[in-house]
Amino acid sequence: MRSSPLPRMSRRGRVTVGVLLGVFVLFTLLGWGVQAWTDWLWFDEVDYTQVFKGVLLTRVLLFIAVGLAMAVVIGGNLWLAYRLRPMLRPHSVEQATLERYRMLLAPRIGTWFVAIAVLVGLFAGLSGQSRWSQWMLFRNSQDFGVKDPEFKIDVGFYVFEYPFLRYLLGLGFTAIVLAVIGSLAVHYIFGGVRLQGAGDRMTGAARAHLTSLVAVFVLLKAVAYVLDRRAMLLEYNEGTKLYGAGYADVNALLPAKETLALISIVVAVAIIVFSNAVMRNLVWPGISLALLGVSAVAIGGIYPWAVQTFEVKPSAKDKEAPYIERSIKATRAAFGLDDTQSKPYAAANLKPPPSLATDTTVVPNVRLLDPQLVSETYTQLQQVRGFYDFGPKLDIDRYAVGPQGQTRTQDYVVGLREINYSELTEQQRGWINRHTVFTHGYGLVAAPANKVVCGGQPFFVSGFLGDRTQEEACSSQTEEIPTEQPRIYYGEQMGEGDYAIVGQVDKDRPVEFDRPTSAGGEQHYTYTGAGGVEIGSFTRKLLYAIKEQESNFLLSGAINENSKLLYVRNPRDRVEKVAPFLTLDGDPYPAVVGGRIQWIIDGYTTSATYPYAQQVNLQTETADELTGLGTFQLAKTNVNYIRNSVKATVDAYDGTVKLYQFDDTDPVLKAWNKAFGGDLVVPKAEIPAELAAHFRYPADLFKVQRNLLSNFHVTDPGDFYSGQDFWEVPNVPDAPDSNKKQPPYYLLTQLPGQDGARFQLTSAVTPRGRQNLAALISGSYVDGKPRLEVLELPDQTAVSGPVQAHQRMTNNATIRQQLNLLSSNQAQVQYGNLLSLPFGDGMLYVEPVYVKLNQTNAYPVLQKVLLSYGDGGSYVVLADNLADGIKQLVEQGKKAEGGTTPPPDGGTTPPGDGGTPPMTGELAAAAARVQAAIAEVKAAQASGDFERYGRALKALDEAMTAFQAAQQAASPAASPRPTGSPGAPAGSPPPSAPASPGG
Repeated sequence: MRSSPLPRMSRRGRVTVGVLLGVFVLFTLLGWGVQAWTDWLWFDEVDYTQVFKGVLLTRVLLFIAVGLAMAVVIGGNLWLAYRLRPMLRPHSVEQATLERYRMLLAPRIGTWFVAIAVLVGLFAGLSGQSRWSQWMLFRNSQDFGVKDPEFKIDVGFYVFEYPFLRYLLGLGFTAIVLAVIGSLAVHYIFGGVRLQGAGDRMTGAARAHLTSLVAVFVLLKAVAYVLDRRAMLLEYNEGTKLYGAGYADVNALLPAKETLALISIVVAVAIIVFSNAVMRNLVWPGISLALLGVSAVAIGGIYPWAVQTFEVKPSAKDKEAPYIERSIKATRAAFGLDDTQSKPYAAANLKPPPSLATDTTVVPNVRLLDPQLVSETYTQLQQVRGFYDFGPKLDIDRYAVGPQGQTRTQDYVVGLREINYSELTEQQRGWINRHTVFTHGYGLVAAPANKVVCGGQPFFVSGFLGDRTQEEACSSQTEEIPTEQPRIYYGEQMGEGDYAIVGQVDKDRPVEFDRPTSAGGEQHYTYTGAGGVEIGSFTRKLLYAIKEQESNFLLSGAINENSKLLYVRNPRDRVEKVAPFLTLDGDPYPAVVGGRIQWIIDGYTTSATYPYAQQVNLQTETADELTGLGTFQLAKTNVNYIRNSVKATVDAYDGTVKLYQFDDTDPVLKAWNKAFGGDLVVPKAEIPAELAAHFRYPADLFKVQRNLLSNFHVTDPGDFYSGQDFWEVPNVPDAPDSNKKQPPYYLLTQLPGQDGARFQLTSAVTPRGRQNLAALISGSYVDGKPRLEVLELPDQTAVSGPVQAHQRMTNNATIRQQLNLLSSNQAQVQYGNLLSLPFGDGMLYVEPVYVKLNQTNAYPVLQKVLLSYGDGGSYVVLADNLADGIKQLVEQGKKAEGGTTPPPDGGTTPPGDGGTPPMTGELAAAAARVQAAIAEVKAAQASGDFERYGRALKALDEAMTAFQAAQQAASPAASPRPTGSPGAPAGSPPPSAPASPGG
């Protein structure tokens, strides 16, 4: 009895499905088309169309090649299985059941096969196009000039060729498995494979077809064994606890893989010959596959395990020594640690030397401003309008300042006054205001990192509108970083949807808000830069209306024939789009070059296939206290090779992106440059000198190198295996229980053995499991080349590490009493960067102390400086400023030399009875004058009148001086002094009075 065929879909149903599919395809293609068109316009704007074309063409070709290959394999095997079907099938219940499926498939068998092949090819093509980077590196591979220690193959094979070969092998396995499954299904449906009935369960044609596919699978397994031998140099090894093949791998597993490859070839031949020519059944092929499985377990698993257990473990230190040495050498080479200069530093001097008071290289350059803490100060004092923002963390850079012929290099804390769109008011957030009026920020604000004025505030040398009223009120010194174009259209505060429409005018009047004027009005501006995509035509308006899903592009009169659209405005996103093959540092920073503000972003080339090199996770290795607070978190990417090959710049005004080659020896960058036509990056020799002067050692690379040096400074395999001399990065000194690592910090200083003061990134490390200081690691540029240096202290040093130093300073009885006076229900104490400074064969620790009132719009004000010398406990002071602290340390050292030991509290002057003299007479009048001056500063700041603000600051400074004089006259012996500020020309109000204008 013949079964009825499956019911067919009605004509209306087919039409409905067709329409739905058509709409889906239309909108999908429309979305892709709009995205591709707008991307092309953007790449054309930044003049990197070769990247767009190169990536797009490669992805399209890979999609076609991989998809077509997979479709041909799958479709061809399905067609072959159908062609090999038996014409006569035995009668059975099974065949009767399958008849309805044959009736459904047979009339349109070609259509079914094509549909299946196209579907599989589509998914394979989508997978293949995502491998565009592997293919481009494979096609443009370079030699490293370094051979792996086992097979003597150039490292370039592993970095450029191995990943794509591995992908092709996986693709081959997938194709064969799908072909076997599909062919088996067709053979079964059309009677080539039977589960019931008399006779053979498989026809000869079906057996030949399926066994051939299985044989190809086994041959691919042989290829996999060959690649596995190379892969062993990249994998984690339990014996050495490092990456790369160890003793058991080299002496047992490598030969086993080679043997298994040969066995796989024999098995493949046996499957074809015995199943089709000799035995004509599946018994011997099955036995062959079983033997291959047994061999894989015995030869590839049990034998290496036995060697590791019974031969290596009893004497692992000696057996693994050559392979540990391989890993040490490879890791140091892959991460740029080869040229690290290690120097011993005895740190034997525990007494402050007299030379501290006369030093001209280290002490004058001590950085007092913490770029994280003073960001709030910049915002409150230099914000001007509520929608301006400096971000959660500022940056450190250096400039040559001073008159011609007498310039000196000075490090500055710098920030850009950017638009923060989230701070716009409800009225300002309208589409026209948000995208056509509030389009840019204005001005670079900078302050010397080693100087404060006016009650603990930064000494702004580049402020709003070039205004210097604060400097004139607080100091006669005037400096400025000249900026010809201070407008910021591209910045870190700008997100994905923060596009700007610029260039248009309203009745010959500029519409963009530029800046407030000193008279209280507003100045407007029209963008004249080269950046942006023209959107004056109807086609462009329609295009971006679809892209942004915003009808105002078509309906609003704010867009005219002069309009340009600025988008992808975050500098890091901009470089990432131009150079998708780079890993970007998480801390871009601005610099004034040629009078224009340039964002500088460090770009890394990376790889995860450098043989024997240690593999690290970039997100884990670069995370510290500042991650997410002005520093971007890197992706969870595993790498075992990294180079700072590119210095990228983005013009803050017109968005121009330039990629400068910084490491001209890096094979990975050479491969990428070749892939995109050979002119993607500007050669290193063409980097402008003024720009190069602002390059700094990149923070994320330094963190990775520092963490690796914590182990890989040990180069002796035996010592490395024991792990007794490993280091670790300490936690944040003032919050050691937070499990957040202390960030490295930029300093302009001279370390022992250096010729002069150098702008460098430094970090302290401690012995693993202990808190005393083990070493100082620094990264800097010397003659344009990166240099890592390590000052290594003796193993049994008495010098405290950062956490210990902070605890000993703040737990000092007298200092704790003074800190308690600074902290109350109305204020909180915040600690700045704890700097570790080697000096005079000892260690100087400096930690600024800030006070922040618990009030709206309050900001941290630098009030005191903690200092210690030696072991961190005997010589400790809390001073009003750095000069006083150094003087007190030197005096303590002289007393110790004269036989008088410093008091156990560190020698600081103890407070009297801790009380405050009653405010009567002149003292009360002086206090009232201070309060009135603070109120005037607040009012002037709120008004935006900078002349008034400068006068108010000057009056506050005079009032604080008068108050201090009156207080000293009323109680000459009272101590501590009112909370002054390092570098301030006069004192400041007592703890009970507001310590900061605007607070």
